[in-house]
Amino acid sequence: MRKLILIFLLACSACATQAQDPGRKGVPAAASGAAASGTDTLARMRALAGGGACTESGQCRTLPVGAMACGGPEAYLPYSMSGTDEKALRALGEQYKAEREAANKAGGMMSICRHLPDPGAVCVSGSCQLGASSPAAR
Repeated sequence: MRKLILIFLLACSACATQAQDPGRKGVPAAASGAAASGTDTLARMRALAGGGACTESGQCRTLPVGAMACGGPEAYLPYSMSGTDEKALRALGEQYKAEREAANKAGGMMSICRHLPDPGAVCVSGSCQLGASSPAAR
């Protein structure tokens, strides 16, 4: 009986390890392609947002960035309305969100399902920055 229980536990352990291994075979190639594309899109968003030059906090805004597997943005990116093409930045934001959602779905990703509130942005020393104690866009 002990041998049977031991074999059962080893089999369950092997199944659980394979299910949690992110490098396992069978992950669609689209997942890695979307990740590379997403990195490029995020870099383009950061470049478009620039340094977020401002003279007052009223010029500063935040853009939700990415998508957690459970929903909601991964982070927020501060930018200045003056000198930033908001329409283009928002379009890139939507593109990056779609790329992250596709990568999450293709990779079978999960998240902790927490709500990340918009921290707002303020003008500090001539550049827009996220409000206090908030995670920046990676």
